[in-house]
Amino acid sequence: MLPYINAPFAYVGSALGTSADELKLVFTFYLSYPLAAVLKRIPDREPWKKNAFIIAVSLFYMIGLFDLWSGLVTILISAGSAYALAAKMNSPYMPWVGFVFLMGHMSVNHIYRQMLDDPSVIDITGLQMVMVMKLTAFCWNVADGRLPDSELSEFQKEHAVRELPSLLDYAGYVLFFPSVMAGPAFDYCDYTRYISTTMFALPPGTDPSKAPPTRKKRKIPRSGTPAAIKGLVGTFWVFAFLKFSAWYNIPFLLGDEYMKYWWPRRVWILYMLGLTTRMKYYGVWSLSEGACILSGIGYNGIDPATGGAKWDRLTNIKPLEIEMAENSRGFLGYWNINTNHWLRNYMYLRVTPKGKKPGFRATLATFVTSAFWHGFYPGYYLSFVLAALLQTIAKNGRRLVRPLFMSPDGKTPLATKKYYDIFTRVITQVAFAFTVSPFIFLTLSASLKVWARVYFYTLIGVAFSFAFFSRSLPFRKMLIKKQSDRQPPVDVGSEVEKVAREEAKREKLVRMESTDTVGGARRAPTLGLPDDPEAEIDEIVAEVKREIDDRRRRGSLVQGFDIKKAVDQKLKEFQRKQ
Repeated sequence: MLPYINAPFAYVGSALGTSADELKLVFTFYLSYPLAAVLKRIPDREPWKKNAFIIAVSLFYMIGLFDLWSGLVTILISAGSAYALAAKMNSPYMPWVGFVFLMGHMSVNHIYRQMLDDPSVIDITGLQMVMVMKLTAFCWNVADGRLPDSELSEFQKEHAVRELPSLLDYAGYVLFFPSVMAGPAFDYCDYTRYISTTMFALPPGTDPSKAPPTRKKRKIPRSGTPAAIKGLVGTFWVFAFLKFSAWYNIPFLLGDEYMKYWWPRRVWILYMLGLTTRMKYYGVWSLSEGACILSGIGYNGIDPATGGAKWDRLTNIKPLEIEMAENSRGFLGYWNINTNHWLRNYMYLRVTPKGKKPGFRATLATFVTSAFWHGFYPGYYLSFVLAALLQTIAKNGRRLVRPLFMSPDGKTPLATKKYYDIFTRVITQVAFAFTVSPFIFLTLSASLKVWARVYFYTLIGVAFSFAFFSRSLPFRKMLIKKQSDRQPPVDVGSEVEKVAREEAKREKLVRMESTDTVGGARRAPTLGLPDDPEAEIDEIVAEVKREIDDRRRRGSLVQGFDIKKAVDQKLKEFQRKQ
């Protein structure tokens, strides 16, 4: 740490009631803006200077500000090992070896931080979580680069690393200072296209007059305005967090004063604690994204709607979509977006054999990866399990209840649909206020204490919902019957044709590389949580009974009409037409 640099942060922190390390972390986000402007002005023809500047700034952050010498050693071990594996291990197992090593190395630091139990101290685990995403992706991209294009999906072709980068380029990628402390993560292909400025080339056939404006001879488009907007948005969230955290905080909910309020008010306070906590992440990730935009790496081509440059390549959070989410997938899907992408592209689809649909094993592997990546506090696992149950309920609600507020063809909302939307927005926020609280309190005792203080309302709601949607009780059948009563009579011939079309579509999806699809209707887990846990359980049962089910399907007859034969015939007709 540089001499005397801690003193002003400690002084201001004592006045604001926060730690010096927390203030220094926020300071790095703001300092990254002018430094990103300097980075952008380093001549494009000298990328080595850009790499050197990036590395020097990150070392200043880690050593000059936070004195993280041990953290630097941690990063050198992780990054050095990943590079050595990619260079020396020419095996299809190389990415898995890298994944196990990097996750294990990070887990050791997670355990150490949990034993230290001081959230006011900035350690290396936050930075290392970003590194794990970047380095595991790098190992996979190098492995993909050794394969012929015929064996790769479009995503793999675009992200493959065909030639091992120099140590200087690699270090610049690992230590990219606008995102080194808190993300967002990105793949090496993004960095090398950025540092070589090929990212900013116009797509073939694009009118040169529509190119985004640049300054002087730089190829990086002007990005000051979108970066400033992100900076202002991030600043708003930071100040909102500082204001609201004085009213809604962990000690208050664990203290006696909290129990003086009646139950609805306690639920409201619990919701506001979750919102206040999210404000911190909204601020941090918005500020970090703004610095990435100013440096130029946030560029994402030309927006066809406006004709201007898009700067959303590294968007990691969408606050409005989260706070207005109508279901669990919307709530989770716009949170930590780049982690979602990493889990999908480098775990969920990677454990799936080519030509197969991702199934239960892929979902389980993704869930375990997401859980271990976050750490080992019991609160994480309480939230994960409960959120998975909410996913099931939301799925059932969308399948069984939502169609009743739509026209029979499912395309036009009825006049009552707006009331359904309002209800689902409110219930989603109220349910997740309870669900995410262990993520805030972390320990088992504190989490259960707060849950008990609001009478476990979400757990009770989950139990009631599972009973309501259960196949063993009449409510589910009533909803299905109500839907079928609203449908027009079905012609057998058209129904067979419909089934055949769906079968043809499924076969086409299966023929595609598994890394290009999540297998038709099944979606990749969101933040590692299964989109439909009920379906995953059904798949386990189906694996045991597969042979019996296959035989039943081969011989299935309905009122003397051989459905399988009719579907096969239609399928052949479609294939001949294609």
